[in-house]
Amino acid sequence: MQLTKNFTIGINSYGEAISFIFKNRLAGFFLFPIIFNILVFIFGVWGTSELSNWALSHINSLMNVSSWDFFGAKILSITIEWTLWLFIRILFFFFYVWFGGYIILILMSPVYALLSEKTEEIITGKKFDFNFQQFIGDIMRGIRLAIQNLFIELGLTIIFFIIGFIPIIGLIAPFAIFIIASYFYGFSFIDYSLERKKLNIKSTSQFVSNNGGLAIGNGLLFSLTLAIPYIGILLAGFVSIISVVAATLSVKRIENPGNSHLFLK
Repeated sequence: MQLTKNFTIGINSYGEAISFIFKNRLAGFFLFPIIFNILVFIFGVWGTSELSNWALSHINSLMNVSSWDFFGAKILSITIEWTLWLFIRILFFFFYVWFGGYIILILMSPVYALLSEKTEEIITGKKFDFNFQQFIGDIMRGIRLAIQNLFIELGLTIIFFIIGFIPIIGLIAPFAIFIIASYFYGFSFIDYSLERKKLNIKSTSQFVSNNGGLAIGNGLLFSLTLAIPYIGILLAGFVSIISVVAATLSVKRIENPGNSHLFLK
């Protein structure tokens, strides 16, 4: 019952978060995913190009392509070059799709820390004095937690992937993998609220474990967005902004179940 109730809170908070963002002039935070996507695109184009050139140079050196003088040598050389070019870009795409959620969580952590704080200030009226050292600490904690959750999720995903080959029982594997991903994404978004309460990661883990439905509900939309072919990874940054606000609202709702009016400011 508690799991279902908290899951519902996590889901419903998304609608409240969208309204909250626009009512309280927080929509400017949507500029950050745009900047993020542009930088990832630039880095991706530059990085894959450099990697392609490096790999091609080594292959040419190993195979001594410059000395080829047989018929069709030029065509074969061009074929190898384009095959390598395509392979590296496909590899980058799949790597980014698989780990993209955590890349977003890590690189956008400064934005999330600030946004969660601003959201709580609006809800409670309490001003948080800016402390650069504390702000950097929040960012590092967010990065550390994202990396920790990535490895835990990866381990569980491998286990359920193996279970997926077991007849009948394996049918639950895809569903379980999706729920696990939603849980750990929600975990990361919720942590920005709990960190301000000076909870260490162990205490935060206990809170999230006790409110697993909330974590799953909060991370669900982000996880669903990442599953959209091709454009999901581009949209996920925007959804994550809503997720952070939704997580902050959800935590306050659980702490103050009788004060729903707080969320309508």
